[in-house]
Amino acid sequence: MATQEHVRREFGAVEENELRLDKEKSEQIITALNQDLADTYTLYHQLKKHHWNVEGAEFRDLHLFLGDAAGHAEEAADELAERAQALGGTPIAGGKAQEEHATVEPEGEDVYDIRTSLKNDLELFGDVIESLRDHIELAENLGDHATAQILREIIVQTEEDAHHIEHYLEDDTLVQ
Repeated sequence: MATQEHVRREFGAVEENELRLDKEKSEQIITALNQDLADTYTLYHQLKKHHWNVEGAEFRDLHLFLGDAAGHAEEAADELAERAQALGGTPIAGGKAQEEHATVEPEGEDVYDIRTSLKNDLELFGDVIESLRDHIELAENLGDHATAQILREIIVQTEEDAHHIEHYLEDDTLVQ
């Protein structure tokens, strides 16, 4: 364990950045990115929960899909965190901070039938998608076209995963 402790950047503080984006604009975007990061990790954890607990006739397909979707959320979280850091901020990292910054509500700790779980996932995906849309617009309005592009790439995959869940929830998809 390190014997020397030196805080390099206090959480919430925003430093000047080499991207030549005004500090005030960066602060707004970093706040949005940290919210998206917290929301995305909430989605990630819920998808992993369902990946671990899925049962039934479509176990294998759903298990693989939920694992892939969680992987996409994890990749998105990494992109969000790296962009916040590039803008001079500190990405949220701990579970408590993620909980405090998240604007989405995960389902409880209980295990539900797969239809209920997927409906809960679809609801959470919808909340994340709406927030991403708002933050794409925010970044564009503040002249941060790179962040807007990163968020666009994330939303494409997020919407695709949500659309797959819609297909799983069709009447003839799951054995009842």
